[in-house]
Amino acid sequence: MKKVYFKRYEENDSETLSKIARELLELIVEQENVTLEKNIPIKVHFGEKGNKTFVPARCYDGVIDYLEEQHIETSFIETNVLYRGERTTKENHITLAKDHGFTRLPIIIADGEIGEDVHDVVINQEYFTSVKLGGAFKDYNQVLVMSHFKGHGLAGFGGAIKQLAMGFASRSGKMAQHSRMVPTVSEHKCIECGLCVKKCDVSAIQLTPKAQINSELCVGCAGCIAVCPVGAIRNDWGGLNFREKVTEYAYGAQLDKNHIYISFMMNITKECDCMGQEMKPIAKHFGVLASMDPVALDTACIDLLQKESHHDLFEIGRESLTHAKHINFGSSEYILEMI
Repeated sequence: MKKVYFKRYEENDSETLSKIARELLELIVEQENVTLEKNIPIKVHFGEKGNKTFVPARCYDGVIDYLEEQHIETSFIETNVLYRGERTTKENHITLAKDHGFTRLPIIIADGEIGEDVHDVVINQEYFTSVKLGGAFKDYNQVLVMSHFKGHGLAGFGGAIKQLAMGFASRSGKMAQHSRMVPTVSEHKCIECGLCVKKCDVSAIQLTPKAQINSELCVGCAGCIAVCPVGAIRNDWGGLNFREKVTEYAYGAQLDKNHIYISFMMNITKECDCMGQEMKPIAKHFGVLASMDPVALDTACIDLLQKESHHDLFEIGRESLTHAKHINFGSSEYILEMI
C-alpha cells in the first residue's frame, strides 16, 4: 500500500503553498529513501492565456529553492498543446509562460517547435504498443511532476496521471490518445495557402481547391493544425476509450523512471487549465499532496473531494484508475499520512 502525504491548507496564498510543497518534497525524499538525480526538471502547466486559476509560478519557489540547495540542476519542462492557441508552438508557448510569471528557470518545450521532437517508449499494453512522448524526456531519469487537481471534460479530472499522459506526450502522442481523431477542415475559413499540404509528411492533404484530409492516410500528428495561419483545421474532440488511453500514456511516461509527484488541490474548477477563460472554483481549497505513486495520489485527491465537498462531477475519471489496476500501473490503495 502506497503512502500519500497530505498537508491541509484551505487558503490560496502562493507563498504558503510554496513552503508546503517544499516540506512535502523534503519529507518524501527522506521517508521514501529517494535518490535524487543531478538534473531534475519540474513538469508544470503554464496555464492558457486568459485562464486565472492555474497554479501560479510562485507556488514552485519552495521546491526550486530545495533543489538548488542540493546543487541539483533544474528547469521548467512542458510540451506543446494539440489545439490551436497560445501554446501551440514553442516560441509562443515560452512567451506565454514568461507572461504568466515563469521566469525563474530555463524553459524546455520537450517536443520541439511544433511537436516534431518525439521519443517512442514501448509499453505493449491494450491500446498502445508504444507511446510518443516529447523527445527531451528521454534525457531525464527523474522528473518532479507537479500537478493541479481540477476537472476535465473528457478525462473526468486532471491530476498526476493526466500530467504524465497529455503533459509528457508529443503532439502526435496527444492525438493518439484522442484517436482515431482526424482533423477536419472548415472550408469557409480555408484560404488555399497550401501550408498544410507542405507540412504533411504522409501526403494526406490535398487542395481541391480547399484543403481535404484523407482519413486513411492521416497519422494524427496534428502538424497541419499548428501551421494553418487562419485556424481552418481543427480537431473533433471525440475518441473512443479516451480515459483508458490516457492511463496507458501515463504508464509509458513513468516506465523505468523515478518520478516524484506533488499535486495542488486548490482553485478546483470544473474544466482544466487549458481553458482560456476565467472560471469559478467549485470546491474549497484542500492543500498539497505528494506521493511516489501517481495512481495513489490521484485516488487520494478524488476521494478527498468526494468525501468533503460531496462532488460527483469527476466520478467518470475513476475509469482511468480502474484501467491502471488492469495494466498493473501503480496502486489505488493508499495510506493518507497527514502532515
